[in-house]
Formats: sequence, C-alpha cells, structure tokens
Amino acid sequence: MKSKNYIFLSLCIGCIFLMSLGCSSRKRLVAVAPAAAPPPPAPTANLPLRLALPSNLIVVPEPRFDPIEAVVEQAEASFIRGEKEYQTGHLEQAKKEFDAALTAILQSPISPQENKKLQKTFDALVGRIHEYELGALQQGDGFAEPAYEPAPLDELQSLTFSEDSQLSQQLQMEAASTISDLPLVVNSQVASFIKFFSSTKKGRSTIEAATQRSGRFRDMILRILEEEGVPRDLVFLAQAESGFQLRARSRAGALGLWQFMPFRGKEYGLARNWWLDERLNPERATQAAARHLKDLYAMFGDWYLAMAAYNCGPICVQRAIKRVGSNDFWKLSARRALPKETRNYVPIILALTMVAKNPDKYGLEDLMQEPAWAYDTVVVDHPVDLRLVAEMVGASVETIRDLNPSLLRMTTPNVPDYTLRIPLATKDAFVKRIAIVPPEKRVYWRWHTVRHGETLWGIAREFKTSMEAIAQVNNLDPQQSLQEAAELVIPVTAPGNGGSPLAEGDGVHKIRAGETLSTIARQYGVSVSQLMAWNNLDSTQIRAGSTLAVGDIAEREIPLPEDGRYQVRRGDTLGKIAQRYRVSVAQLIAWNNLDSATIHVGNTLIVGNSSFASEREIIPASFSVPAQNRQISAPAPPKASPVKEAAALIHSVRKGESLWQIAANYNTTVEALRRINTHLGRILRIGDRITIPSSKK
Repeated sequence: MKSKNYIFLSLCIGCIFLMSLGCSSRKRLVAVAPAAAPPPPAPTANLPLRLALPSNLIVVPEPRFDPIEAVVEQAEASFIRGEKEYQTGHLEQAKKEFDAALTAILQSPISPQENKKLQKTFDALVGRIHEYELGALQQGDGFAEPAYEPAPLDELQSLTFSEDSQLSQQLQMEAASTISDLPLVVNSQVASFIKFFSSTKKGRSTIEAATQRSGRFRDMILRILEEEGVPRDLVFLAQAESGFQLRARSRAGALGLWQFMPFRGKEYGLARNWWLDERLNPERATQAAARHLKDLYAMFGDWYLAMAAYNCGPICVQRAIKRVGSNDFWKLSARRALPKETRNYVPIILALTMVAKNPDKYGLEDLMQEPAWAYDTVVVDHPVDLRLVAEMVGASVETIRDLNPSLLRMTTPNVPDYTLRIPLATKDAFVKRIAIVPPEKRVYWRWHTVRHGETLWGIAREFKTSMEAIAQVNNLDPQQSLQEAAELVIPVTAPGNGGSPLAEGDGVHKIRAGETLSTIARQYGVSVSQLMAWNNLDSTQIRAGSTLAVGDIAEREIPLPEDGRYQVRRGDTLGKIAQRYRVSVAQLIAWNNLDSATIHVGNTLIVGNSSFASEREIIPASFSVPAQNRQISAPAPPKASPVKEAAALIHSVRKGESLWQIAANYNTTVEALRRINTHLGRILRIGDRITIPSSKK
C-alpha cells in the first residue's frame, strides 16, 4: 500500500512541476503510453524527494512558423482553387485565382531570387498555368470567356400563375385535335404557360424570337431526333432550354442549344478542353441530347418523367417516385416531390408544343424564320488562325466564329484532323490558298488581297512586318507597284522566334479584357518575369486599357549607366542583364569576379564603362573591365596592340532598315553579311547586331 501511495505522490508532484514549466517554457509535453509499466521501486527509508520527469513523458518542441512554407501553401491553395474554377468553366474566376497564386510569391517578404524553394515553386506554377493557356497564341485571349446569352429557362421556371380551370377546359379540346408524337396533356399548369406565351408581351416576344431563330437548326434537329428514334416534337425541349441561342448559358453553367452540364456532356461524348467545348456544337449536342433522352425513357418508360429527369437528373426523379409511390409526373408534381423548376419544366415544353402546333390561333403563322445553316466544311490537319481563314474566304472573323461556335479560341485545335465550317462556295478557294502557307505558320501568317491604291509599305505597316519579308515570301520586287486584287501571303513572326508583331507599335501593348501576363508573354515570345521587370510590376495582376512595354525593344530603351554599373533588381538574372546590355554572361562573371551565376537583389554589377556607353557600335575584341563589385581586382587582361584590326565594326539595326540597305551603306553585299552573321533570321529585328566585314583585303 505504501508503494502505491509513493507512486501516486510522485506523479502528482511531477505533474505540478510540469504545469509550472508549461507557463514559462516554449516547449510542450506529450504523454506517451509505455508498452508495459515498470515494476515499482522497492520502498526505501528516508527516500529523498526528487523532481524527475516520469519516463512516459517526452519533451516535444513547439512547431516553428516557417514563412517560406506559409507562402508556398498560400500560393498552392490559390492555384488549386483556380484549377477547380477552370474545370467548371469559370475562366474569369480561374484567372483571378492563378494571378493570386503568383502574387502570393512575388509579394512575399523574401523574393524568389533569394530562396530556392520559392523560385522553384514560382517556376512550377508559371509552367502549370501556361498549360491552361496553350490556346492563347497570338491573339492573347487567354482566360477571356466568350460572350454568352442568358438561358431563357432560368426565368421561365421561376414563374408562378393562378389556376384558370375554364381556360384549361377550353385548351383541352384543342389538345385533342393537335397532332404530336408527344402525349399532350393540358391542365391548369400547361394552360397558364400557354396564356403567358400568347397573351403577355414578355412571353410573346420570347416565343417569337425563338421561333425565328429555330429556322437555322430546325431541319437538322428533326433529322437527328428521327435518326435516334425519339419524338420529333422534343425539338421544343431545346426551345425551352435555350430559345435556340447557340451560346445560351444558365446560371448553373449549362451551355448550348440543349443546355448540357459539363459532367453530362462528357458522359455523352461532348469534348471539352482548352480549345473547344462541343456543348456549343449544334449537331454534336443534338445527337447527345437525343441519346440521353432515349436512355431516360428506357429508364422510366414515360416521356414526361424522361423530360423531368433531363432537367433535375434521374436520381432526383427516382427519389420522388420512391417517396410518393407513383410514377405519374402530375402526381409527383402535385405532391411537390420534385423541385419547383422541374414542376414547371414539363408544362413549359407542352405549352410551347401547343402554341407551335397551332400558329394560326396565336398569330405566329406570318413569322419569318431564319434560313437554315448552309456552309462548306474543310478538314485542317494543323492549327490555323481564324483570322487567316476569314481573309482567305473573304468573310469576317465574326462569321467564321458564328459558324464554329464550339471554338473557344481564335485558333483551331492542335489535332491531326479538325472539321472547320466555312461559308458556302468558298471551299475551293480556301483549299488552294491554305496550301501556300507552310503548316507551322498558319497560326501566325496572314492573307491579304490588295486594295486600290495600296502600297507594299502600307501593307507592311498594317501587319507590323517589313516590306522585304513580304516581298521575299511572295517573290516580289520591293520597288514595284502592286496590282489591285493581287493576293499576298503576309509573313508574321511567330512567338519564341523573334517575337510576334508589335500590337500597338514600338514595343507597346495595350491590354485587352481577359488578357493575362502569361498570354501576353506568349504572344511576344518573352517571359512573365521579363514583362514584370520592364514594367516595374509587383504582381501579375494587370488592368484592361493599360499599356505594357513588350519585347526586346523595351530593353533597348534602357540606357547603359554612365558609370557602367547596374544594381540588381527583383526578377533579374545574369542572362537577362546580359541580354539587356548586349554583353555575354561570361563577360559579366569575369568583370565582377563571380564564382557562379547566382546574384542577389541589391548587388551592384559592372556591365560596361562610360566609353562603352558612348561607343556602343564599336566593341573591341579584347574588351575587359576590372572587377570591383566584390572589392577584388580581376586579373589584368593581356594587352592588345592598338591597331584598327583589333576592333570589329558592329551595326545595330534601326527601324525601317533592311539587309540590302545596310550592305549598301557599308559598301558590301547581302551575301557577305549573312556569311559572317549566321545568327540572323530571315527577317531583321530592330536592335539586331550585325558584324560588318572589313573592306581591307
């Protein structure tokens, strides 16, 4: 008994002591249950009282706050939210979340350049976000959502009416004489919607607009419904859903003529990716809707229940049937076992059917329906810009986009064969002209038909390219006059191969709605970090209407410091600094006696000297500067003889210059320039450095 009392007393004293430690220590104690209790110590007389920690208690340090880890977690959380928004079709919100992910890192107290983990996370996020922006290309439409119209069903399903039994009895007689392959029941609910569509201004305008638009798709829809073996009058389900608006979108995110949700569209083979959304394709969506309705009818054996399940889902209808113990739609509706929207859904379709089947009774017999779609189709095996297509077939870009509503970008998908719709009777011209443009250039190059009075200079200026480039591709003499109606291929430089044509001229880009730094960077073949550095941006968030400095031109506008020194800013790397001041990374490392290419914000680097700044056209072959950045002198370079041959003559291309003009100015030939300047592309860019061959033999 004494032994037990002793153990109990020891534990109590130990706990009191540990509690006192907890008030003054940053450490916490965690009890760990032992595998087996040790045998109690033998009782000893006059045992001294010792405040020793029990063996089943382990001291565990409090977790330390890691600011880097907190920033990484914040950025990753924003990116994950952006992914979810993107996957549900909310592109604008996805863009905001992606911006927030990058901003979290860029605005952290520690810059990515100062921490490898932050830099690695930032680079990874930029790459992952770019994967979602592959379709932007030259247009730079990035996360900009296409224009949508509100789906009329959202408003129709929320309507409520008082019952009119007298009207219902009158319409029941009309229903008996109306021919339809759907069962027509006219009760007070259906009668109320018939009255709404035929007697109210709002209802009448809704049905008139939809009836007029139906002409574009009616024949196609009826044909597919018949081919799939479902009632042809289900065409009025599409009318209820979208009003025959191709870009109708509901508040829940359903899209297209048949208002498919993303998961249901995927179930019936409607592709949805960065390039396109086949829920917006009239034929593909109609085929999917017919098959879905056919499956629902096979499940419930009743067209009213099939339509209800199309609206709220088959599980919703199954639960209602189980709850009420009936498979009669009207009983389920009367017992409110179905959602209000679904209880209105079937009556709306029946009312539209009744009105459309009796146009003379409702004043609709004189409505002019739009002509049916008429178009040619061509199969393209490489991505092609819709603007190029429009120019080749003599149509507007809006016409091409209207004919191809499922395309979300200004470029066709990067697939081996994509069927593209073009205006009727333009197929031969398109096939002939597209063959002239190299496949890999069809997302950049353009097509132009010469108008009266146009000149090569004016056309080059319009497309932000050079006269020489147009002349070379089209085998023209740059000095000759152009003939009216002549057809020209316009070579426009691709991103990543010298930059895209400048959107606003001279290295300035005006931001359009929906653009991101990533899409603009891709458009001009530069990096997000470069854009941020050139424009002194602290985050990736940009505002429509503002302007950005873009391309290498922005860099060339930065003068060399008079003292030849440069202070490293956030986002700088040796490569960027070398490119900006047109020196090599090796020179920067040598001049500054650096052990590696790692630099830190606030460092001062030697990038040249005052004589170099004033004589940038002449670069001595053995040019070197003693390192001073780290207060250590670099080894002195070997002395070179001060002779003319030790220097190479360098010409920096100016605006409007061509290679043959430069050759003429220096009394040499184009062939000689290209022979010693193998880095030059087919098209000169402002600021290109050209070595001039010596005239001495």
